Amino acid sequence: MIKGYEVVVGLEVHAELNTKTKIYCSCKNSFGLEVNTQVCPICLGMPGTLPTLNEKVVEYAIKMGHALNCKINRVCKQDRKNYFYPDLPKSYQISQADIPLCQNGYLDVIMDGEIKRIGIERIHIEEDAGKLLHSDKFDGSLVDFNRCGVPLIEIVSRPDMRSSAEAKAYLETVRSILKYIDISDCKMQEGSIRCDVNVSVHKPGEPFGTRCEMKNVNSFSAAVRGIDYEANRQIEVLEAGGTVTQETRRWDDQKGISVSMRSKEDAQDYRYFPEPDLLTISVPEEKVQELKDTLPELPNAKIMRYVKDYGLSHYDAAMIVDVVEKSSFFEKCIDAGCKSPKLLSNWVLGEISKFMNEGKEISDTKLTPEKMSELIGLISDGKISTAAGKTVFDIILNEDRDISAIIEEKGLAQVSDQSALEAIADEVLLANEKSVTDYKNGKTNALGYLVGQCMKASKGKANPGAMKEIILKKIEG
Repeated sequence: MIKGYEVVVGLEVHAELNTKTKIYCSCKNSFGLEVNTQVCPICLGMPGTLPTLNEKVVEYAIKMGHALNCKINRVCKQDRKNYFYPDLPKSYQISQADIPLCQNGYLDVIMDGEIKRIGIERIHIEEDAGKLLHSDKFDGSLVDFNRCGVPLIEIVSRPDMRSSAEAKAYLETVRSILKYIDISDCKMQEGSIRCDVNVSVHKPGEPFGTRCEMKNVNSFSAAVRGIDYEANRQIEVLEAGGTVTQETRRWDDQKGISVSMRSKEDAQDYRYFPEPDLLTISVPEEKVQELKDTLPELPNAKIMRYVKDYGLSHYDAAMIVDVVEKSSFFEKCIDAGCKSPKLLSNWVLGEISKFMNEGKEISDTKLTPEKMSELIGLISDGKISTAAGKTVFDIILNEDRDISAIIEEKGLAQVSDQSALEAIADEVLLANEKSVTDYKNGKTNALGYLVGQCMKASKGKANPGAMKEIILKKIEG
């Protein structure tokens, strides 16, 4: 609720599929290649050319339909969506209108440990348009047609979200699923996943308000900012006695505002009609089932399993599951015999995430699940400290070496011998009588100082847990 109004949000997510070739021709489907080098008469819309549907596009869309609990329409068609824009050489886009490939599904989103179910209206396949290029180096605009014909799925939600936070959770879950079933690389910086945002507001108990659609939303954080801005803009209009006009607006993330582009089109404005150059899509029932059977464990199910089986917090589980590579490495370590999943999760979210944030992959290093599991075991058993573990970690990332040999060579083994620790404690207590007195007088932080001095005296090799117990026993005993 904002100022007594309920916010209603619906999202249209466009995801580029990572097929080798485009949707209707054999041109390479790849980002970042030289301008207008991946084009042919078909994707340029030359007269007399005939498109041929890429079968993989249909398969990928059906897999996403299964992941979002949709009904699969085994028999459907494609349609021409007619509009005029410089980056659309045919002056129409091949899409799907009244009979999408997938429809009537849902996605369960986890927020603060609670499940929010969001309806999925439809998932359909379509071709992408080209890309307009703007620069101070030349007047006007140029067009790169490499993106023409790149295969897309459009995932249209129902207006079931009631805040920008719910919308962000929905977008993150959709992205995670796309990556887990390996049909899109989801690189927002390359435009391979984009979204249009529909927002309306109304007083509770009243009918939904007039919705406005926002284009040019290039990140999930921008979607949050755009939704909040648009909701407040509409509320201000209504509070001033005005009416909200149905329109398409462009989100300017740098300025943090949306600006009007055009009045919102309805379906009839696009003059849809069946695409005459393409056959009806007909998918055998056994193929639909086969694609369903190939789905991996999906992110939400994996998060709940990590919480239940490994005792991770929901937040930690979600952070690991969000990146396929991290989740895969975590599970391989568990399979390799790691007996401390919580400690392992700390390392995956700490040192391993720090390494991956530099644009590197664990698969490109010498680190194996077996070695990581061995390292976690040594730390868990108190044989080396966490600091020593980081030293070992840095080495086994780059060198295929035996961990025990590294520990011996570097002198990293943790001292847990009782008599040796007591000797260190006696020396430190004798040299820090004031801190001992402070602790006895109620200054409990003095204990941390004393333990720190013991660690310093042992050059970091003392077991801090055992050291603390010995200090306490000697002071209080």
